Amino acid sequence: MLITLMTHLINPLGYIVPILLAVAFLTLVERKVLGYMQLRKNPNVVGPYNLLQPIVDGVKLFIKELVRLSTSFPFLFLAAPILAPTLAMMLRAPMPKSYPVIDLNLGMLFILALSSLAAYSILGSGWAPNWKYALIGTLRAVAQTISYEISLGLVLLSMIIFSGGYTLRTFNVARESIWLLTSAWPLAAMCNISTLAETNWALFDLTEGGSELVSGLNVEYAGGLFALPFLAEYAIILLMNTHPAVLFLGSSLIPNVPELMVITLMTKAAPLSILFSWVRASYPRFRCDQLMHLAWKDFLPFTLALVLWYIALPIALTGLPPQL
Repeated sequence: MLITLMTHLINPLGYIVPILLAVAFLTLVERKVLGYMQLRKNPNVVGPYNLLQPIVDGVKLFIKELVRLSTSFPFLFLAAPILAPTLAMMLRAPMPKSYPVIDLNLGMLFILALSSLAAYSILGSGWAPNWKYALIGTLRAVAQTISYEISLGLVLLSMIIFSGGYTLRTFNVARESIWLLTSAWPLAAMCNISTLAETNWALFDLTEGGSELVSGLNVEYAGGLFALPFLAEYAIILLMNTHPAVLFLGSSLIPNVPELMVITLMTKAAPLSILFSWVRASYPRFRCDQLMHLAWKDFLPFTLALVLWYIALPIALTGLPPQL
């Protein structure tokens, strides 16, 4: 009984703790990249090479007092920020690993379904304070998330048609000696840009555009509840940068060598995560109308055309199936 209880406690911790550590040190990498690119000081005080800065930041946020408006909805005020990191942790389950947490036959559909629920976390966080400016900023963020989720879903649909399967493991065995990036680079470019918008990252960070706009979902939160949506944001950034590594950058599964598999996958995903910080330091923020124009008038027609192209290509090459 004791061994079973310890197993049920250790297995979730072995799944959650590496994600939390990766998220914590991604914040440090981002701040250092921004400091180097903007020729200013980056974190360099806490610990050797400032490696303890993420721990200090987390302790500072979670020991702060939780302040709640008297007019807010108490349950929703607590539940909505907690939902965001919960979804981020669950999204890691179908990722290709040597010993997956969940070996799903429809892993891509599972990821799309859970990622779409993130809009409810954003909406709930802005609705809960019962304050009009938080709600207005949140509606702007939800509109952005839903708009780019459509384009991202069509990109994934094109890749599913291309590879012939719904699981991320299928993508690892769908190619032999060439990356799909070489033949599907327009999809890779749109996937990367849509990921920037889906994760509310600069230059699409209208959710936290506090210098020009009302910040939105986090404007009335403090302490740990303020940190949870950002924790989820960085966790989803790591996840969304692992997807292109699987979809477009070749196989990451090395038979019978799980350690090399993890190293290979992370080696491909890490430069994509650093690219996010590079973009943040290099480009100004989009306006709302520019952001929606890009989603609905540029990406949507192009992705629909590519879906039809990938459907028609096998028929054009092999001929129509015989009539039944």
